[in-house]
Amino acid sequence: MSPRGLADWLAILESLHPKGQAGIELGLDRVRRVSQALDQRPFCPVITVGGTNGKGSTCALLERILLCAGYRVGVYTSPHLLSYNERVRIDGVPADDAAFCAAFTRVEAARRGVPLTYFEFGTLAAWEMFAAARPDAIILEVGLGGRLDATNIYDADCAVVTSIELDHTDYLGPTRDHIGREKAGIGRPGRPLICGDADPPTGFIEACRTASAEFRCLGRDFGYLRQENQWQFWNLTGRRLGGLAHPALRGECQLSNAACAIAALDALHERLPVTAQDIRRGLAEVELAGRCQVLPGRPQIVLDVAHNPQAAAELARNLGNMGYARTTWAVFGMMADKDIAGVVEAMRHRVDRWLPCDLPAPRAASAAQLAGIIEKVGADGTAPNFVSPETALRHAQENAEADDRILIFGSFLTVAGVMRSLNRSGG
Repeated sequence: MSPRGLADWLAILESLHPKGQAGIELGLDRVRRVSQALDQRPFCPVITVGGTNGKGSTCALLERILLCAGYRVGVYTSPHLLSYNERVRIDGVPADDAAFCAAFTRVEAARRGVPLTYFEFGTLAAWEMFAAARPDAIILEVGLGGRLDATNIYDADCAVVTSIELDHTDYLGPTRDHIGREKAGIGRPGRPLICGDADPPTGFIEACRTASAEFRCLGRDFGYLRQENQWQFWNLTGRRLGGLAHPALRGECQLSNAACAIAALDALHERLPVTAQDIRRGLAEVELAGRCQVLPGRPQIVLDVAHNPQAAAELARNLGNMGYARTTWAVFGMMADKDIAGVVEAMRHRVDRWLPCDLPAPRAASAAQLAGIIEKVGADGTAPNFVSPETALRHAQENAEADDRILIFGSFLTVAGVMRSLNRSGG
């Protein structure tokens, strides 16, 4: 029986590969063969965004600035929080079920038995939707690494690598050098590669040189200067764009993400010109759920998908700048293959009450495992284990005072579970 709706298609995608949705099988041969069968070709500027942290924020900043400039924009990101439709946005709006189903149908017809992972199938379908909508620019968020990620079958007119830290070491290698080489793989000869890591590893620099990419690095070729309640972008061509408001996304790291976005648009200015006013509006209007997102009301609720030590350290800094909270309760769930101890260590002085929870995924660490790691690291205040983010949130809400803070972090699934709970309750 042929699929009838998006839910049917997603069930098929999850069954295509023996590892299911979490299955990772790096390599471009299979996905490139199907792309060629679909006759997928570039038709507008493509910006590919990789990096350990900051990818989603940088994609959102690029998207909003280009939309403010009047361009039609297609964006492909992953993972999603509440709905698979979030993965493809056209003109700032998630694609509808019909567009996904039509694209999945075309990919299925073209693959002729070629095995594809969940992510590969979705990547090909995203391009099919872009080809149908014909936007003026396409922004692709790299799923994992870069060189062998499915998004890398599409040649980037400008590549961005936001940061290079230890993550996914089972697939990308044990050191920053290894990981940097993989991330540099999204660069193309003679085309700009924007690096938001001010101290990139030697492996990354060497890979950029080998690929003949036009390497531009934060702090050397472009950057930002803090001003009183504002900031200034600069680059080596003499461009100075001052009096900029802080991006609407919270966190000091958003200045480097915004600088990367502006540097990328500078590199493409002949094909996608934007004005200073477009940039100012884009910085002010950008939105992205689950990135240091503060919900209205008391006690304060903060949502963040930080799931590695670098992101957790940034979250800790952001919490320190948010003002007083008597007690911080942390609804905490993570995947077992992540550096859980490193994340707890980064957050141990910002969290007073840990609420470890199970997550609905085979790769997830159990609440009991999380509690053991929290105790081993020496963080205080571990509460009983919880079977879901929703039950952990309920415990926090029942026990927190008005001047407390409830933090939800550690995984997209942790944040998603709480968001669904709050949506159902109207919170």
